[in-house]
Order: sequence, then structure tokens, then C-alpha cells
Amino acid sequence: MTTTQTGYDIAAAREQLYSDGITALRGAFSPHWAARMREDIEAAFADARSREGGAVGRGPNRFYVEIHPEQLRGFVELVSHPWVRAVCQEILGPDYLIVELGFDVPFPGAKNQPWHRDFPSPPETYRDHRLTSLAFNLTAVDTVPEMGPFEIAPGTQWEDGLAFDHQMFPDRTTWGRYAERAVPKLPKAGDISARSALALHRGTQNVSQESRPVLVLGVDAPGAGHDALHDPQVTQAFYDSMSEELRRHLLCRVVEELEPIVQKHDIEGLVMGEE
Repeated sequence: MTTTQTGYDIAAAREQLYSDGITALRGAFSPHWAARMREDIEAAFADARSREGGAVGRGPNRFYVEIHPEQLRGFVELVSHPWVRAVCQEILGPDYLIVELGFDVPFPGAKNQPWHRDFPSPPETYRDHRLTSLAFNLTAVDTVPEMGPFEIAPGTQWEDGLAFDHQMFPDRTTWGRYAERAVPKLPKAGDISARSALALHRGTQNVSQESRPVLVLGVDAPGAGHDALHDPQVTQAFYDSMSEELRRHLLCRVVEELEPIVQKHDIEGLVMGEE
């Protein structure tokens, strides 16, 4: 999908992803859409916290929850958005796969996370300089500095990380280098960003009285392999309601009844290694 087809500057998005590791589209969705997303996040969080393994800690007062597509009323609108589709095609190729849907919630009192990436870098990225996955983020609130915004160290998606702890956590002695480059992100409800989860980043301290829920959509190039960490499911009726084009990109199980998700991707270093 080209700029002419979508009305968006996809070449610029590619340049930002390959230079800074992140790009964004302001006002992709309406505030009403974002408010409905927040309702769905809060309902899913209450359900996840009621059972073992439903929500995993990512540090003090910070949780991550995976959900099924049907738990988000705006799922089809999200993955069908022309900017999302075009960025996926441009970076990951025409056969990209949606492998993860979830959300991160830093509550009041959440602390600075250690600098980290979400998984080890593959040779295709650190050796061949090619991105094989993307994480799309959508905030449910208008972010202000007191809420503990997400920070990213631009350009660090290309570091091989072979000496990092678990190839994900740089040594504490190097954190100052990333802090000097850190760019805080202050998106508003309805904005969407796409980033390489390999760019070193952290959530910061939430000193406000409000939570800062953020939706996460994980997308892979074929063969990237992150689907092994996730288990999205859809019912037959939901599957049948989607277009053939969307079904082609959604890697999921079709089930008679949705099963509660038990988290497979528990990043222990975010629980144990905070400042």
C-alpha cells in the first residue's frame, strides 16, 4: 500500500522506524473510540486479576495482560486501519502476521523500569539491519509527564545485545548512556505508534493519581517466531465475520469457546530489576 493509496507518508514512517525505532500517527482514532477501548481494557483487567496467571507483573504497580481479539470491540477497526496495514506491509512484508494483543497498565506508584528490550535481537536485525517485528501502542488516556511516560533510546534497535542479561537487559552501568538519549512520549487518546520492541526503552515513575493503560498489538514478519509466546483465540462466529484479507493476517486458534489466557511471556527482569 503506497502513500497514494493510503494518504499517509509511509516512506517517512519507514525512515523513522529505521532511524529512531519508532513512528506515530496522531489522531488515528476518535476520543470516543479510545474511551471505549479503555472500558474494554478495564473489564479485561478485572477478569485477568481474578485468576492465576491472568496478569503478570512488570514491576511495582505495573501489569501486563494478554487478551483475545473479541475482548476489544474495536479490534477489526484497529487492524484494518490503512496506516496500520501499510506500515506492516512496508516493514514486515505482504504476509505479516498479527500474533499478540494485550495491554500494559502502570498504576500510581509504578517505578522506573530498567532499560530493556522485549526479546533478544535476531541476526536478521543486528546483522542484516532488517526489522522482523513491530509493536503498535495506543494510549487510553492523554499522557502527561506525571503519569510516567514511556521513554525510548532512539537508534538502539540495532545494538546486538549479545552481552545483555538474557540478551534483553543492558548492564546497569550503561543505563546513563540510554538515559542521555531518552525521548519521553506523551501521546493523546486516539494516537497510535509503531515501534521496534528491540529499541531500548522503559516505563517511568507514575507520580500521578491516575493509571496509564496502553494497548499493545504485536505483529511479526513470517518466521519471526514470536507466536510461540502467545495464544490468541477467536470463536468461529467472530472468525467468519472477518474479511478474508484480515483472516489471512491473523495467527490464531479458532475455538468453540474462548479459553482464559495464561501468560507465556513473563519478563522476569522487569519484576526483579527495577531501580
